[in-house]
Amino acid sequence: MKEFKPMAWILPQPVLIIGTYNEDGTPNAMNAAWGGQWDGKEIMISLGSHATTKNLNRCPEFTVSFATIDTLEAADYVGIVSAGKNPDKMAKTGWTSEKGRKVNAPVFDCFPMTLECKIKEKLYESPTGFYMVAEIVNILCREEYLSEDGRPDVEKMRLITFDPIHNGYISLGGRVGSAFHDGMKLKD
Repeated sequence: MKEFKPMAWILPQPVLIIGTYNEDGTPNAMNAAWGGQWDGKEIMISLGSHATTKNLNRCPEFTVSFATIDTLEAADYVGIVSAGKNPDKMAKTGWTSEKGRKVNAPVFDCFPMTLECKIKEKLYESPTGFYMVAEIVNILCREEYLSEDGRPDVEKMRLITFDPIHNGYISLGGRVGSAFHDGMKLKD
């Protein structure tokens, strides 16, 4: 086996789009990959110093959407361009939004599923950013992404993951097994 120095290579890494409102009330979005499920109804995201971080310091409510093959270009763009330096960055994405149902944050119409969240705790806060633990207060899923049982159908969403090794995006594939079932074949 070849050895590598420690890197941020945990896989897969989600492509999270964090939605907040700027101080003037306009929607803002940023792309973040370092996040995941923290607990049953909580998530954790690592944030550097961004316009989004300032927005969250002012209002601890935000949305998290999951980037897809269809939103890849604009999702990458909101990770490259800062609202602090380009106040009109959202116009270039073509995204439209409405106010969240349970939080004071934008819900962008182009994503299949959006989590509405409120910060519960900030960890290791410094001038360079913080880790946030947030409560999921509501989940919105567009109707066309529901399965026959009425729950979100992840395969229909065409989600992407960040490849930190080669700085790329990879589409997630189809179902390959059943959790809490397939391993039973090996159980005595």
